[in-house]
Amino acid sequence: MFFRQNGGLLLQQQIASHKGAVGTTKIFGIQVLDRATDNFDAGRIRGTGGFCSLYKVMLPYGEIVAIKKARIMDESQVAQFINEVVILSQINHRNIVKLLGCCLETKVPLLVFEFVRNGTREGYVSSLSWERRFRIALDIAGALAYLHSAASTSIFHRDVKSTNILLDENYNAIVADFGLSRSIPIDRSHLTTQMHGTFGYLDPEYFQSSQFTEKKTMFTALQ
Repeated sequence: MFFRQNGGLLLQQQIASHKGAVGTTKIFGIQVLDRATDNFDAGRIRGTGGFCSLYKVMLPYGEIVAIKKARIMDESQVAQFINEVVILSQINHRNIVKLLGCCLETKVPLLVFEFVRNGTREGYVSSLSWERRFRIALDIAGALAYLHSAASTSIFHRDVKSTNILLDENYNAIVADFGLSRSIPIDRSHLTTQMHGTFGYLDPEYFQSSQFTEKKTMFTALQ
């Protein structure tokens, strides 16, 4: 029941349409994640977003991971969940968060990611040197350039902001949260869509045209 409710059939269709793209994404059983999180004890939470909580846990074989759990789930969130799985399963870049797998056996679906030690960029900006800030900007630009022109299809993130940029133990930037991202054919220059993203980070022209381009993604990254 939960598999269907959480978009399992849609995910299967997406996998079929991206042949081989999701081959390395693991399907986790809920028993493993329940044990790792002490039945999702609040003390395991390491961060919260608008609709989700992030848990830091150790899996049975010793790997430290982050588990993303939605607090509520409606049809639009299911679509974002499926989109994030499919998009991230096509990506392999050192400055983009690595999706390890997902679980569909619960009331709300779960995503399992690599754990990025230093959390979001937002809490570190004032304490970092200008040289380090410049390196972070280069990391983000490199990741976005890869998404726009080096991935198998062009991918527009559509929600680049400080809380979606993580920093690893060496303060390298890791772009995260691909729920609103969209992939488009490599020969197309823009995406016409309903407005998505976070106010304060959106390109002003996006409000007028509803056309999202790689330049607009770069603009939001500079905010």
